[in-house]
Amino acid sequence: MTEQESGQQAGQQRAGLLYGIGAYGMWGLVPLFWPLLEPADALEILAHRMVWSLVLVAAVLIVLRRWAWIGELVRRPRRLALIAVAAVVITVNWGVYIWSVNSGHVVEASLGYFINPLVTIAMGVLILKERLRRAQWAAVGIGVAAVVVLTVGYGRPPWISLTLAFSFATYGLVKKQVNLGGLESLAAETAVQFLPALGYLIWLSAEGRSTFATGGAGHAALLAATGVVTAIPLVCFGGAAIRVPLSTLGLLQYLAPVFQLLLGIVYFHEEMPPERWAGFALVWLALTLLTWDALHTARLSRRALTAAVANAPGRAGPRDLIPPPSLAPEAPSAPRTPPAPTA
Repeated sequence: MTEQESGQQAGQQRAGLLYGIGAYGMWGLVPLFWPLLEPADALEILAHRMVWSLVLVAAVLIVLRRWAWIGELVRRPRRLALIAVAAVVITVNWGVYIWSVNSGHVVEASLGYFINPLVTIAMGVLILKERLRRAQWAAVGIGVAAVVVLTVGYGRPPWISLTLAFSFATYGLVKKQVNLGGLESLAAETAVQFLPALGYLIWLSAEGRSTFATGGAGHAALLAATGVVTAIPLVCFGGAAIRVPLSTLGLLQYLAPVFQLLLGIVYFHEEMPPERWAGFALVWLALTLLTWDALHTARLSRRALTAAVANAPGRAGPRDLIPPPSLAPEAPSAPRTPPAPTA
């Protein structure tokens, strides 16, 4: 690699890092936005988010002339069905998140995105029959213990966190099967959501309960801006996903719940009794173990690949670089880009 190419690659990675920080930073700060939309309730905000997201994303795709995928999608009923499932699941995720923020449960909502990686791993075992390493099993076990501690602390199961975690993990699983780009996937999902959402907004207006027309121009503009709040972080995420390593992207994803937790405590002044801190500490321990295991496995894989290339036929290299079978690292599962949070 020439010095110029190396410089270009470094520049791309720096840009990708900034894109990633921007995306997860915006997702982490979005709890500041939803209260601005009151007196609209969570359902009205959700419906506007669906409608305006489709309007904005469709406009972007038209400008970019990226519509060839629509014909292929229409000809594949299974993918259409999966898109419908993804739309339903993300509707639940969006709705619960907006309600939780505007109801004073920002901390519990942040917990949902902390435990999401653990839920995703558990679903991989139960649904995809994936095999876990010992560190991953330990992380899942610690995560279960954390939920038990938090249940005792709250006096009830942390249903907001669990709903957000399971809905988003399901959403990621479905999106993996659909295999569409970020903008295209959002356009397809909001197209499924559009008519029910628009119908609900028309009904609200007919009942005289819509705040879009009665709250003033500023309020209407904020409701329309829900499309921007949804689409811009997603665009930044797409820019990061193609420029930075998967391991870096996986670490950046924790920025969003960290910001949400800090906002819940510092800005919204939510209570954090000792038992709640204990539950969060267990979750963070599980995530630390999970992150260490992922980085360690990636390092072993790179070493094994380097040894295999060095000892490939036709290349000079000492034969003893090949690790013995008993010491060779377990082949990791195919890497998966973390699905973009859509809080």
